[in-house]
Amino acid sequence: PPKPASTTPEATLTIQPIGFIRSPKREKVEAPRQGLGAGAATLEIAPEFTQGLEHLDGFERVWLVFWFHLVDGPPRSWMVLPPRSTLKRGVFATRSPHRPNPLGLTAARLVRREGCTLFLDDVDLVDGTPVLDLKPYLAYADAFPQARAGWLDEERERAALLHGPEPLRASAHGDGAAAQAATPLDPLPVWAVEFAPAAEQALAWLTERGVELREPVARLLALGPQPHPYRRIKRAGPALVFAHKEWRVRFTLQGRALRVEEISSGYREEALLEEQGPVLDLHRAFVGRFGR
Repeated sequence: PPKPASTTPEATLTIQPIGFIRSPKREKVEAPRQGLGAGAATLEIAPEFTQGLEHLDGFERVWLVFWFHLVDGPPRSWMVLPPRSTLKRGVFATRSPHRPNPLGLTAARLVRREGCTLFLDDVDLVDGTPVLDLKPYLAYADAFPQARAGWLDEERERAALLHGPEPLRASAHGDGAAAQAATPLDPLPVWAVEFAPAAEQALAWLTERGVELREPVARLLALGPQPHPYRRIKRAGPALVFAHKEWRVRFTLQGRALRVEEISSGYREEALLEEQGPVLDLHRAFVGRFGR
């Protein structure tokens, strides 16, 4: 009898990147969960594939098939905890990057082409991501607006029981029920994120010194307030604390909105006293200005 596929020579494949993403996003934590609204990037195609780019210009969107090159090996289990789920799910029912083969797929908007460089928008990939293939997006074949969303639909129902029914959301084509029915929407609506005056002052101080926290904090907290190891959210008395890199963000719930109350340093006191470096200097100055 034939051997299982995993033990045959044919199971080993050789894959060659056709190009690489150039993006201001450098770390995994900077990558949004989906491409829509994720920002601009370029795709530098290897010169030997130039001929393959002919006639691509007329397409509005393209599929990028890419490799999650920053994933740290396979997980111990093929049950994973997505950032929008309260339960572990089978990896093939998720978009998790921790897969048997760490392949990703995103539908980017093609802005223009200049030689071997594609200027793209709606790109949720970090700098240096290897792109394995490029295909035109075909709305008549690739879009199924009324398709069910599996466990995401279940999570929406769970959220409605815990937090009340979601408000009517606007779509890209207008407001109200008619537009909502005409345009597919995220099964789990984003939460409103607000910033208290103290948090605004801290964010402005950091922005002046080249540290932009507002966008990533708002983007990640918009997924919801539930404690979740993926987003490093923990309870701290009546509030919750979200850890983003070396910063700590304390927030509270107000209806269906999250209110960021304050920003603080995640470094321990002894590290601020004993360790050296520009990052520590910034945190020492921050603590001196805003306290612990």
